[in-house]
Amino acid sequence: MKISKTWLPLVNPLSKDNPVIVQVLGICSALAVTAKLEPAVVMTISVAAVLAFANVIISLLRNTIPNSIRIIVQLVIVAALVVIVDQVLKAWNYEVSKALSVFIGLIITNCIIMGRLEAFAMSNRPWPAFLDGIGNALGYGIILIIVAFIRELLGSGSIFGYQVIPQWWYDEGYQNNGMMILPPMALITVACIIWVHRARNKDLQEK
Repeated sequence: MKISKTWLPLVNPLSKDNPVIVQVLGICSALAVTAKLEPAVVMTISVAAVLAFANVIISLLRNTIPNSIRIIVQLVIVAALVVIVDQVLKAWNYEVSKALSVFIGLIITNCIIMGRLEAFAMSNRPWPAFLDGIGNALGYGIILIIVAFIRELLGSGSIFGYQVIPQWWYDEGYQNNGMMILPPMALITVACIIWVHRARNKDLQEK
């Protein structure tokens, strides 16, 4: 199905130009916040809010920002948005905020955000910049949610904290795989997703 050029910034990051499994960005948070599904979803929403609004603001200001200080301006805008998101999160769900710990603050230095501001928002109008921000955040979030789903299900036997593995399985000897909640298994899970994705997309394979 042919997609309108207008919507490419939103659609491409979901698969073809996914920031995590194609560009290999944002890996650190993918490893750190995916032991449970809820923090992964909250991180996705947080990154989407910061990236979408930061892209729009930078796009609106792109012709007035001196080139010599553009990175500083980008960091200040992202930092302000992250502070707002952090405070809203603490007021809305303090337990998840504690679980995410420093990782909300580290959104400021997330390679995906700084990369999109520099590569797209600085040279495009606000609407495409907004779509690009949402698209890249969703592409990032899809991977986080897939990894978190697998790790929580196999590592804890639950989804969103609710037990989904029947008790009789445990009575018959089933045990949760404790290794799945360790950071190395997040890396292995992401690697498996990259392998499957590139196997299905021949144009991404190295010659």
